[in-house]
Amino acid sequence: MDGRERDRDGGGRARSARPRDGLGRPLPYGADGVARQPEGVVRAPGETVAEAQRLLDAGMPFHAHEVFEDAWKSGPEQEAALWRGMAQLAVGLTHAARGNSVGGARLLRRGAGGLAGREGVHGLDLAGLVAWARELAGRVETGERIDAAAEAPRLTGPAA
Repeated sequence: MDGRERDRDGGGRARSARPRDGLGRPLPYGADGVARQPEGVVRAPGETVAEAQRLLDAGMPFHAHEVFEDAWKSGPEQEAALWRGMAQLAVGLTHAARGNSVGGARLLRRGAGGLAGREGVHGLDLAGLVAWARELAGRVETGERIDAAAEAPRLTGPAA
């Protein structure tokens, strides 16, 4: 460390106060960054999906992963694996857009594996998301440059 005290949140937990860009990368102190998602927000499943879709469409998959993480941690235990898989897809897209092809492909495949074969709930198109993630993982591994907003998946099916 550089001798500076660690940044802490209001509860005393270590939390970097450095601003972040749209992909969640830390910026220098004092730089203009993207507002962070508040932590621990309890949303109805439909609100989770809508907020995550808005963030994905804006090219902010890191922030979408935080929305899914809130659902994973605050929702019913029987849905934890669903929301964890969704968070993994979003963070996989984050790493891919940051240029981390190994981590991006790995997380996209891990999320797809956790969602494969599950019944769609809350309007989520899980079969479509699994196919999207696996196809994107293959492209990421070839070194293709990924734009997060352009690659944002549709979370719900056409009938939703």
